[in-house]
Amino acid sequence: MFTRTAPIGKWLFAALVIAGMVFVIRHLAQIQQFVALAGRAQPIWLLAALGLQATTYISVACGWNAVLRRAGLPKALHRLIPIAIAKLFADQVIPGAGLGGNVLLIERLTRLGIPRGAAMAALLVSMIGFYASYAALALVMLFTLWSHRQATPLLTGLVTTFLIIAIAIPSLALWLRRRGSQPLPPGIEHIGPLQKLLQIVGEAPENLVRDRRLVAKVTAFNSLVFLADAASLAACLLAVGEPLLLSTAFIALMAGSIAMTLAPIPMGLGTFEASCIGMLTLLGVAIEPAVTATLLLRGFTLWLPLGFGLVLLRSRRERNRQAKP
Repeated sequence: MFTRTAPIGKWLFAALVIAGMVFVIRHLAQIQQFVALAGRAQPIWLLAALGLQATTYISVACGWNAVLRRAGLPKALHRLIPIAIAKLFADQVIPGAGLGGNVLLIERLTRLGIPRGAAMAALLVSMIGFYASYAALALVMLFTLWSHRQATPLLTGLVTTFLIIAIAIPSLALWLRRRGSQPLPPGIEHIGPLQKLLQIVGEAPENLVRDRRLVAKVTAFNSLVFLADAASLAACLLAVGEPLLLSTAFIALMAGSIAMTLAPIPMGLGTFEASCIGMLTLLGVAIEPAVTATLLLRGFTLWLPLGFGLVLLRSRRERNRQAKP
C-alpha cells in the first residue's frame, strides 16, 4: 500500500520544507512585528487566543475522523491533529487552491493505514463541509449587517460572488468524483498527473460522499473553526484594551476571510488585514486597536502554524531518513 505513495511523500516533504524555509525568511519582518505586538498585549487574552486556535485543529481533525469513523476506520485524534497543522502549512507555502495540502492529507492518511478511497472521501467531505459552513456564516454576517443597515452594495456583491464560488468548488469536486473512472476527453487523456488525480478522486466511496448526516456533521465541525477564529479576534481586541465585541469580531473575521478567498494573492497577505481592519473601524473600533488586534490574529492563524508545520515536517523527514536501512 505504501510503496505507491512513498515517492510522492518523499518529494512532497522535501518541497514543503524548502518552500517553508524560503517563506519564513522572506516574511521575517512580519513575524518580528507579531512578536513585538504580542509583547505589548495583555498575556491572559493572548493565551486565550492561543487556546482557541488549538481548538480549530481539533475541529478539523474531528471532521476527518467523522468520515473515517463512518467508513469503519477511526483514528485517534492525536494522530490527525499534526496532519491538520501540516496541511495548513502546505496550503500556505505552496499556492494552488490547496493542492499541496490536499496531496499531503491523502499521503499522510494512507501512511496511517487508511485506504485511498476512504482518505479521498475524508478530503472531499471536509471540502464540502468547509464551503457549506463558510457560505452559511457569510450569509449570517450579511444578514447581521443588513439588520444594522450597514450592508453596502459593494459588500453584498462580494458576498454574492463568494457564494457562487463556494457552490462551484464542491460541485466541481463531486463532478470529478462521478467521472473519475470514465475516459478522459481525447485532448487531455495523455496528461498523466490529471489522469491519476481523476482516478484517485473516483475511488471515494459514494455512500460516504453523499451521506447527508455525515456532511452535516463535518459542516458543523468546520463552522466551529470559523467561530473559534472570530473568538480569537475578540480575544486579541481584549488584549489591546477593547471591550468584548463578539459580533463585531465575527463580522470582521468573515469580511477578511471572504476578501482573502476572492483576492488572487497567496494567503491573502494584505487583503485579509485591510478588509478586517476596515470592517472593525466601520463597526466603531478605533484604528489603532483594530490594526493591532488584526495583526495579532494573523500571527496566531498564520505565522505560528507555519512555524509548527515546518518543525513537524522536518521532524517527519528526519524520522523517514533514520528509518531507511
